[in-house]
Amino acid sequence: MKIIALQEGNYIADAKKEFKLITERTSDPGLKMAIQPFLVVTENDVILLDLGLGFINNGVPFIHEVLRKNNIEPEQITKILVSHLHKDHIEGIGYFENGNFIPNFPNATIYIQKREIDFALKQSNSPSYNFEIVNELEKLPNVELMNSDSGNITDEIFYEVSAGHTQFHQVFWIKADDEIAFFGADDLPQRAYLSMHVAYKTDFDGKQAMESRKKWEQQAKEENWKVLLYHDMKTPILEF
Repeated sequence: MKIIALQEGNYIADAKKEFKLITERTSDPGLKMAIQPFLVVTENDVILLDLGLGFINNGVPFIHEVLRKNNIEPEQITKILVSHLHKDHIEGIGYFENGNFIPNFPNATIYIQKREIDFALKQSNSPSYNFEIVNELEKLPNVELMNSDSGNITDEIFYEVSAGHTQFHQVFWIKADDEIAFFGADDLPQRAYLSMHVAYKTDFDGKQAMESRKKWEQQAKEENWKVLLYHDMKTPILEF
């Protein structure tokens, strides 16, 4: 198994959930975080975990740029696993051009909780979502809508609805070559969340997320997981 953190950079997110790249001159208030989808390559699949921000540079999607910097062409992606639909995790799925939605990964199968789409569409006043994109998801022919709380996608890919950060947020395990990679997305976004066992008010169910982290930490130690941390600016991959 090969794991690559696709580092889009370190950002500050303000109250309106606008993301600004951190530079030496940045002094804006807000939450500091990395944005880094993960690429996991197994013998059977090239898997993308979440999709990052939807920036377009000179007509090229940012997520394509980051993949190519790591010697991966977008067409090589076979499966995309989506944890939840906040804009910093889903915008890299595609963009609009002259009113038409252009998908960034038309050849990959994209796995999304159907109930998470329904939940997102009810959050009409939330700046955390890009509703133009959320409204396109069920129209895509390559989206696999999931309805179960847990299960497996292949013999290597397992999922569970963790329901902490959003109501139908899901996490993933990829098991191959006697290794286990775990992606907790925003239920376990940074290493500090393991040292501070607290419930965050910014979560849909902070207590649920806190209890899940305790459980995952114990399992990670027992089974030697590689934990993929989407928002950690220093430790993208935590090995137990």
